[in-house]
Amino acid sequence: MQRYGEAMSTWTPAVLEALIEEATVDAYGEDEQITGFFTMIEESLAVPFTTTVLGVEVSVVGVDLAEDGRVVARCARGAVRQGIGILDLPLPEPAPEGTQWIEAYRHWAR
Repeated sequence: MQRYGEAMSTWTPAVLEALIEEATVDAYGEDEQITGFFTMIEESLAVPFTTTVLGVEVSVVGVDLAEDGRVVARCARGAVRQGIGILDLPLPEPAPEGTQWIEAYRHWAR
């Protein structure tokens, strides 16, 4: 069986489905399911980490649940701060601990 810390390119649909079930087990409706993913990502994602967004290196310093219901990564570059939708966030290689939850959320959102 796959371990959570393995590279995201090796996540099988079965592993992703198991993670989705774990994140959404007590959720009723899409809003609660998204909150379930946010909780798992927030609790598991090792931050800060560095990634590249539009050719610019940024530091991901945390995650938030936006007012519009999206899970966003809080990105920083110097004094500039910006939220990037977690579904659109490019992940570095090697990926930090906890990105299995981002991959499961992406799989669920398709």
